Amino acid sequence: MTPRRAPPLGPNGDAAPLSASDLARFCAFLYARTGMQFGEGKRYYIDRRVGQRMAVNGSGSFDDYFNQLHTDPVEVERLINSFTINETYFYREEHQLKSLSGDMLPDIASRRGAGDKLRIWSIPCSTGEEPYSIAIWLLENWPMVDAYNVEIVGSDIDTQALAEARLGRFAAKSVVRLPQRVRQDYFIPVKGNAAGEDHQIIQDLRESVIFTSANLIDDDTLAIHGRFDVIFCRNLLIYFDDPSRRKAVRNLYDRLLPGGYLCLGHSESMARLSDRFQVRRFEDAVVYQRPLQHRPGRGGDPDG
Repeated sequence: MTPRRAPPLGPNGDAAPLSASDLARFCAFLYARTGMQFGEGKRYYIDRRVGQRMAVNGSGSFDDYFNQLHTDPVEVERLINSFTINETYFYREEHQLKSLSGDMLPDIASRRGAGDKLRIWSIPCSTGEEPYSIAIWLLENWPMVDAYNVEIVGSDIDTQALAEARLGRFAAKSVVRLPQRVRQDYFIPVKGNAAGEDHQIIQDLRESVIFTSANLIDDDTLAIHGRFDVIFCRNLLIYFDDPSRRKAVRNLYDRLLPGGYLCLGHSESMARLSDRFQVRRFEDAVVYQRPLQHRPGRGGDPDG
């Protein structure tokens, strides 16, 4: 058995910083697979995570590790997991949830019959707080929820986050914005770590959300998901450059049914990215609607 080699170390005992050329190669590799843009300004962040992955794999040099990335899809998945940021909590950007039950779903339901399927997509869904929030919010605030077959799908590129989402166990900080009665009705207290008690989503609610792996700039992983009535894609585009944003927006448009709605993060905008959406300014939120009839524009190809 060949012993693992330790990666080269820097002066403080950390993994040695990547050279400028290695940094550029790595950032191009990560960009091509995720659309996330990193560079010299995030050098410390990159050096740390690459160094950690090199240590786990026993890579003797960056070249060894980089070659492994081109032949080992499992390691690519683990690397991507280490670079994703999963900051989230229940009822985040609650104003959009108010608009979901007060504006978007009533509009969509007006064009459907009782019992029809309504599909809602949370991408990226991180560790599950957002899609579970949608499920709880509709049970609590949309009187027509039982009149339709509501399907909620949560998707993410981070497979570790998806595993945590399926488990449905959350620390106290994740549920702090939920009313006490909601916590009592939809969560079971379980023994946590030293930080305090954890909260386990009840089984019926866990089973009501489907979790899948998806990459917003990979057409193949998106197409298998079909189309949706409402998509929540919040605080992801800020990590992309303009070409990746435009591709992501085209893909989001294609995943929406005509008349469907897209919710972005509070600091994100469709400006300069696409003119194919209609801006809808509801009382609680500004969202983007795919028109019922196709409108050609610079945001992508005509509908198929």
